[in-house]
Amino acid sequence: MPAVSPLDVLEQRCAAVTAQDADAFADLFAPDGVIELPFAGPDVPDRIEGREAIRVFARAAMSALRVDVLRTLAVHRTEDPEVVVAETLAKGVGRGDAFEGRSVQLFRIRDGRILLFRDYTGPLRKPS
Repeated sequence: MPAVSPLDVLEQRCAAVTAQDADAFADLFAPDGVIELPFAGPDVPDRIEGREAIRVFARAAMSALRVDVLRTLAVHRTEDPEVVVAETLAKGVGRGDAFEGRSVQLFRIRDGRILLFRDYTGPLRKPS
């Protein structure tokens, strides 16, 4: 069976998010995986540790926010083969209003599982 590449994992993540499938999203993480949200707003944790905590967080986030489009605009490889940086564009609906937002996201992916997902999200805006 061929190894799952970090790019495959990013594609699976996009599919899980746009399908509103919190379980599929959480299952992409290692049991001790971490999400860091350094620019998180009020009432959003800046760190979520462990697959099951990520599952709970994803369910809550997906009940409040629907992402219809999650497009990877660019992927940057690093000297470390486990680490990739993705530039993304998300479009969806939150609190009844359409939004779009850009992010720079850092991932550490090993053996097909996300160990670290650090999301530097810009402000959500009304679509242009």
